[in-house]
Amino acid sequence: MCRALLYLGEPVLLDNLLFQPDSALVRQSYMPKMLNLLNLAGFGLRAWDPGSHRPEKPFFYGSPSLPVFDRNLKNLAEKVRAACVLAHVRGVASSAAVEISLQNVHPFQFEGVPWALAHNGDLAGMEALKSGLAAHIRPQFLAGIRGTTDSEWIYALFMSQLSDPRAPAAEEEVFAAVDATLSILRGVRATAGVSLSSSVNLFIANGRQLAALRYCFDFGRYRTDSVERVHEANLSFLSLWYTLGRDYALHGSEWTMTGGAERASSILVASEPLTRDTSSWVELPEYSALFAEVRDGRPHVSVKLLD
Repeated sequence: MCRALLYLGEPVLLDNLLFQPDSALVRQSYMPKMLNLLNLAGFGLRAWDPGSHRPEKPFFYGSPSLPVFDRNLKNLAEKVRAACVLAHVRGVASSAAVEISLQNVHPFQFEGVPWALAHNGDLAGMEALKSGLAAHIRPQFLAGIRGTTDSEWIYALFMSQLSDPRAPAAEEEVFAAVDATLSILRGVRATAGVSLSSSVNLFIANGRQLAALRYCFDFGRYRTDSVERVHEANLSFLSLWYTLGRDYALHGSEWTMTGGAERASSILVASEPLTRDTSSWVELPEYSALFAEVRDGRPHVSVKLLD
């Protein structure tokens, strides 16, 4: 099952998110601490640097290979600083039927729109849901789906709920788009007769704002005669954590963000804490969404409980 992270705030070296900390994202691909599954189906990121040419356009990197052996990624990470990052290591079921390819690497981002999305989870019965979901997806986004993942369909559905997908959105609209996405998924699942446990942890960013979602449809519902039809990661409620602070770096022998929430200039969201010291990390409640954007040099953060 996948692992992902979001960062927004003071420019940070990508190496300090992906490789260096005790539980850096790349380390989580082969040694996650909160999931007994490997994530070996690829790596992708979007990184926005306000000092770069066309700062609204992020750096893009994606590869279906293992990130721990990716020298190009390591070299890039040692040079690039970004004020907003969305990164993802992909994990899939151990099956020859799974498609491992660059077009299925997260995050997904349609041409000409600022929003990118990564997914940690698995929608059961996806093939039965596609026709119902298609009716709620704008034609340009439906035509933009290139891969075979349920995640890209969720991305297209979320984008279709924004009034202007080519621009940032207010906090209330982002939460409303999340609510609408979940409502449509819930209705289509009911129509298709799909009631198996399905995790939908989402990581969303546009360079200036980020959102995260910790959610699971029908948690605890499994086919007793066919447990293998449920991805094993859905046997537990997938984790999601965040921390606020400033000067995220190696302090002494510990990777931390100093200062605490009251003096925060940055926010870091991840499937599991990146640092050995987890005392400053907060677990996002089950069935909730988080929104953050920098206002007057400080991250404004809202958490909303969901239906």
